[in-house]
Amino acid sequence: MSRTNSSFEFRGVNHIALVCKDMAETVRFYRDTLGMPLMKTLDLPGDGGQHFFFDVGNGDCIAFFWFPRAPERAPGIASPAALPTKGDFSTAHGSLNHIAINISAEKFDEYVDRLVERGVEISAVLNHDHSPTQVSADVNDDTWIRSVYFFDPDGVCLELAAWTMPIDESHVRHDPVDADGRKVEGLVVES
Repeated sequence: MSRTNSSFEFRGVNHIALVCKDMAETVRFYRDTLGMPLMKTLDLPGDGGQHFFFDVGNGDCIAFFWFPRAPERAPGIASPAALPTKGDFSTAHGSLNHIAINISAEKFDEYVDRLVERGVEISAVLNHDHSPTQVSADVNDDTWIRSVYFFDPDGVCLELAAWTMPIDESHVRHDPVDADGRKVEGLVVES
């Protein structure tokens, strides 16, 4: 699943920085509900707010700013208005649609149950495959990843995602489209 980058020696995602409305509620959700250790906390200079970091595994973090004068959230623009299978999941250009947190396939069902037990509203479980609908009700030989989606208290969409097969060059099969929806042939898929 790993490919070599000849330009930079990247080591994964250090952190993703989001904005929350209530840092205490964010701590309760990420630390207490999801079990992510709180790694670093900062009170920003002056009346700049706060910046907290949560460990999401492998040395990677999800971080939050709390800004005292931040605008209200904008579902359907900056974040999805609904979870997949429950409504419109699209967002604006440059927005953060969702964060997928990698988990083991063996723990997937256990973790879905744990979310429900902790009162987290979830989407349907999606077993992504190569069928015409690209999902199936059950895991099959063609399922490449399993997903379940949920919102944090600020409407940030999170996904628990479990790879179920090795991903290699054969999974790069589609040419990208440009801003007008036209396929740009030869940019990704060789002819």
